[in-house]
Amino acid sequence: MLEYRQKRLELEPLKWNSVFQPNEGLNSLEFRKVVCKGHFDEEKSIYIGPRSRSISGVTENGYYVITPLLPIPNCPDSVPSPILVNRGWVPRSWKEKFLEVSHGDQQSKQETHNVQEGERSSWWRLWKTKPTKVQDHAPTVPSVEVVGIVRESEKPSIFVPANEPNSNQWFYVDVPAIARTCGLAENTVYIEDINENVNPSNPYPLPKDVNTVIRSSVMPQDHLNYTFTWYSLSAAVTFMAFKRVRPKKSRR
Repeated sequence: MLEYRQKRLELEPLKWNSVFQPNEGLNSLEFRKVVCKGHFDEEKSIYIGPRSRSISGVTENGYYVITPLLPIPNCPDSVPSPILVNRGWVPRSWKEKFLEVSHGDQQSKQETHNVQEGERSSWWRLWKTKPTKVQDHAPTVPSVEVVGIVRESEKPSIFVPANEPNSNQWFYVDVPAIARTCGLAENTVYIEDINENVNPSNPYPLPKDVNTVIRSSVMPQDHLNYTFTWYSLSAAVTFMAFKRVRPKKSRR
């Protein structure tokens, strides 16, 4: 299994808009590097955690942030449909800041809506003779190019709590549930960002290390260490038992 993953990750990345077929399964693409272009919908980010990370010998709690990557209009190189991207690890302060900004945006939108409603109800609009020409300026959305690996949902252990989408509490990656929360289809594709070109001045979100993707819960060298440890303990216990039950020589 480890050799299979390693060989897949060594292949050249594929352009997502040229390989994705909506009616085909993703088993043939799992653990393949893909290049996806689009723009992130920051307002619908999901935080998975807490997930600890050791930085310079110091363990810090944080989260994995998953954000929908949306198509770019009139761009043939962008993703044809939205996908979910695990952008990497962020410290706890990121989630707290995100919640504060989201709450502030909701209040700002509500205030703007109230002002617009008040203007519509004003009597001066009835007497205005010269119509105002309103020009719609579409906001420019920054595009991003993500290099990631196609993955599936996580399989949590019995010690991991269940997700609570209604309260926005996520402890493990459940792709269909996250997609529903973001307003996307349940069969939305999920990839993990492994881009190694991290900006030192703005390192977060910190993409996953490729080696962590290859690893399994118990590696072969761990089995070897367990074998050596338990056989050493068994030999020691056997020697002590032999010394304990061996009949002592009688003195003459």
